[in-house]
Amino acid sequence: METLYLVILIFVFGLAIFDVMVGVSNDASNFLNSAIGAKAASFRLVMVIAAVGIFTGAAFSNGMMDIARHGIYQPQHFYFAEIMCIILAVMITDVVLLDAFNSMGMPTSTTVSMVFELLGGTFAIAMIKVLADDSLPMGELINTDKALSVVMAIFISVAIAFFFGMLIQYLARVLFTFGYRKKMKYAIGLFGGFAATAIFYFMVIKGLKDSSFMTAENKLWIDGHTGMLVGYCFVFFTLLMQVLHRLKVNVFKVIVLLGTFALALAFAGNDLVNFIGVPLAGYSAYTDFIAQASGATPDNFLMTSLLGSAKTPWYFLAGAGAIMVYALFTSGKAQHVIRTSVNLSRQEEGEESFGSTPIARKVVRLSLNVAHGLDRWIPERARQWIDTRFRKDEAIIADGAAFDLVRAAVNLVVASLLIALGTSLKLPLSTTYVTFMVAMGSSLADRAWGRDSAVFRITGVLSVIGGWFLTAGVAFTISFFVALLVYYGGTVATVALILLAVVTLLRSHVMFGRKKTAEQHSETVRLLLQSKTSEETLQRLRVYTREEQARLFQFAQENFDHIVTSFFNENLRGLRKAAGAIKLRKQLVKQMRRIGAGAVSRLDNNRLLEKGLYYYQGNDFAIELVHSMDRMCEPILEHTDNNFNPLDETQKEEFGEIAGQILRFIRSCQEKAGKNDYEGLEQEVRASNVINNQLSALKREELKRIQCQSGSIKVSLVYLTMLQETQNVVTYTINIMKVSRKFQEN
Repeated sequence: METLYLVILIFVFGLAIFDVMVGVSNDASNFLNSAIGAKAASFRLVMVIAAVGIFTGAAFSNGMMDIARHGIYQPQHFYFAEIMCIILAVMITDVVLLDAFNSMGMPTSTTVSMVFELLGGTFAIAMIKVLADDSLPMGELINTDKALSVVMAIFISVAIAFFFGMLIQYLARVLFTFGYRKKMKYAIGLFGGFAATAIFYFMVIKGLKDSSFMTAENKLWIDGHTGMLVGYCFVFFTLLMQVLHRLKVNVFKVIVLLGTFALALAFAGNDLVNFIGVPLAGYSAYTDFIAQASGATPDNFLMTSLLGSAKTPWYFLAGAGAIMVYALFTSGKAQHVIRTSVNLSRQEEGEESFGSTPIARKVVRLSLNVAHGLDRWIPERARQWIDTRFRKDEAIIADGAAFDLVRAAVNLVVASLLIALGTSLKLPLSTTYVTFMVAMGSSLADRAWGRDSAVFRITGVLSVIGGWFLTAGVAFTISFFVALLVYYGGTVATVALILLAVVTLLRSHVMFGRKKTAEQHSETVRLLLQSKTSEETLQRLRVYTREEQARLFQFAQENFDHIVTSFFNENLRGLRKAAGAIKLRKQLVKQMRRIGAGAVSRLDNNRLLEKGLYYYQGNDFAIELVHSMDRMCEPILEHTDNNFNPLDETQKEEFGEIAGQILRFIRSCQEKAGKNDYEGLEQEVRASNVINNQLSALKREELKRIQCQSGSIKVSLVYLTMLQETQNVVTYTINIMKVSRKFQEN
């Protein structure tokens, strides 16, 4: 029996390694998005500074893993076997859940996931114990106060972080403007002193105060002299920043890099419990059981020893820090999550990662009404003066950066202050909540959310916030059922769940690699949106258009074949899959139109008149092509789903012959568009005319069948719809090729 628990413990530590890597992938955006988004330094330097902060924070981390030892469950009422069951459920759920969120590029909270996984697993085992012996009430087995405090902290921190991020950024922008170099002469010393003091206070209070090397006397001295420390630091840093400014050093870069180090240090020093706290609790439980059991079995040895606090051995901390640093440099998912946060807060228009939702549209509409109402109360001269502080054409933004250094500095300073304040008030704030919402608030204050992008940005913010709450529910539910399976399934269920977790992780990494390959075209979009001249914009827009058209024709081939084949074989699952692909493609063509419209608007008048019309025509034809596929798939899917009569053999045979010609026709167009080679396009034009004539002939034949009342009328109507929309697919495909040739030619 001891061997089984040793195997479980080894597996839990193996999962802990993955958990640390996954956790860094998720939380990297907390301390990297400001420095990377503003390009405060080279990517390598930013990563090195963050890595030093992570390793330092991990090495000096507090060894107090109390929340995993007795924060949720009351260990004096649980046996060793029950504790190991909870720990295994938590680790399996945590790794798989966080990996799923990271694969989607959605930042979530490791604090929430761990707390609610512990709560779910504990609730499952506690429910079993209460049903077996009602002398133990549920309230004595579970500590629900901690979970409730986390939920309340979510609501409070989201609102406060967003508000103060917006307010401080607005004041900073009014003070410095977008052309901040002209306004830095004297104000930069005070701003830099305040910012550096706030970051220092954050590092001491949040990052190092509870570290393992801090004695009780040191903590007491810091508590008694906090005001004096802050005052001295403010004077020192103010003078230092003014001197650095006189020496031509960009103070904003210094603040951003210092803030990056501070957040990375605090992340590793305080959030490490989210990754290794549960495995270390399992390690303590196992060692206590081996040392103290004295012949007791895992089913009757109470884990009262977990009530005490434990110091984490230094080699666990150093090892976790090394793994964190490795994950930071190698994780593609970390960069994926960072990209989500940076894209939602960037200054310029561009490719939007999220669509539009009704609630986002209502929020934008309400905000516009409030803004118009406030405008009536602000004097005209005051409005004009404020507008002069927000001239975006004066913005000093590094090449390829999402926003400027002023906003990056505000993000880090405000986040540091709020997290330090929450810590001093004993609130379990999450760095994910605070840093993300501060970034969203500051971007709103910076007028980065224009009317053309606000609805998409708000949808993104709501999606991320919804993901946090979804994390809590999913973590609780999965951990609950996994704990039940382990408890009742014994060794067989344990081994099966371990294998399932391993397979899920491997599959996730494979799928993420494919997804990353599919998203490589985003580099073309980035270059297009960074184009400076009209000629450069036109050339990059041509490249982008060719790539998107090739993908559109690939989609048309695959889904046309899928719809026809599935209809012939009455394959309902295949038709539903095609309908899902069409729905996704609708969003992609809308996104293509938005990106292209932004690029076309930067063309000079001559090129706009010459090429703009062809581009918009091509876009319209692309949209109609996708809608034709939708109009063909929808009635076929409904017909098949209702189990109506299938096509007869004559209809299948006559349409099957033309379907092959259509697929060859679309494939030929795809090759020409991808290679930008429109020589011999007349051959495709003739082929489209021949196919459409054949389809018209089939429609006439089908109408004759209807007149003769031979066959099912329902089948005939669906068949006629398929013929008509197939004609549209062919027509719009060749029209895209015609206007594309005119748009691509010099």
